[in-house]
Amino acid sequence: MRVLTSVQREWIEFLNNKGQGPREIGRFLKRDHTVISRELKRNTKPGKKYSAITAQKLADLKAKKTNKRKLDKDRELHDYVVKQIKDGWSPDEVAGKLRDDPPEQLKGKRISYEAIYDYIYNGEGKWESLYHHLRKKHRVRRQKYGRKKQKVAILERVSIHDRPSIINDRKRIGDWETDSMKFKKQKASLSVQYERKLMLARIHKVKDGTAEETEKAISKSVESLTQELFLSFTWDNGKEGVCHTKIRDSYNIETFFCDPYSSWQKGGVENLNGLIREYLPRDTDMSKITDEDVHRIQEKLNNRPRKKLHYKSPNQMLAAVTNQLTGALNP
Repeated sequence: MRVLTSVQREWIEFLNNKGQGPREIGRFLKRDHTVISRELKRNTKPGKKYSAITAQKLADLKAKKTNKRKLDKDRELHDYVVKQIKDGWSPDEVAGKLRDDPPEQLKGKRISYEAIYDYIYNGEGKWESLYHHLRKKHRVRRQKYGRKKQKVAILERVSIHDRPSIINDRKRIGDWETDSMKFKKQKASLSVQYERKLMLARIHKVKDGTAEETEKAISKSVESLTQELFLSFTWDNGKEGVCHTKIRDSYNIETFFCDPYSSWQKGGVENLNGLIREYLPRDTDMSKITDEDVHRIQEKLNNRPRKKLHYKSPNQMLAAVTNQLTGALNP
């Protein structure tokens, strides 16, 4: 049974003091009136009015609850996190700011982005409707798993857990992530590649999401730049990944795969997909989108200043790297 939260208890106190009964309070909170009645009986001290603070303490003691969320326990931290979320920050940005450059009054206090998401979707944050302030505004957080099970045999698959730390830590240029973007009731899709350090995009329209079409698209991406800029690709476990050995052997590129149903492990390209959706929503009629249209979107994103690049664009970073490579090859 879903327990009452401290926010709901505050509403019970407020409405009870206004003279509303369990049925009226229950309708307001969308809870059965018996839950409200039982709450008032169990957690009101004899001879006293119902108090949300007292009721919460009593409920915690009865449940022997010791694992309260950090944002429930620390009001100052809670207020800061909620303010930044309402200002449009992502949980990852809030957590990163607290870790690397915290406000003076919050020095030494940290929280993970997963804990913030947990508060938004499972804690009191859901009563504050904080999900409205997230980029995708999902009412329920999607699982870190694929939407549908895929039983595809990918031969010679190398796990992402065997990927060298130099790739994981973005310490070199040339490590890419790849993904496919689907559209409603259409075979035509996009093949998207993302370079992890330069944040560079390569996007191609493909006839469908088959391995053959994906291989052609990735080949175009590799051939659009000097091959020194392609050292590895990280894939999810979709059927298009079957072609990875051809890419690996043709261009001498390492390939790695996320855990099953864990495409979030290649978060760079997933975030890029979100930016592309601003131009091409899921219900876009892809028959009206040309290769030139896709290229224009690609270059808009590549010319966009990025915070992680100290507000340089991926194309600016690419130009600097290309000049370095040209100089090394032509002393």
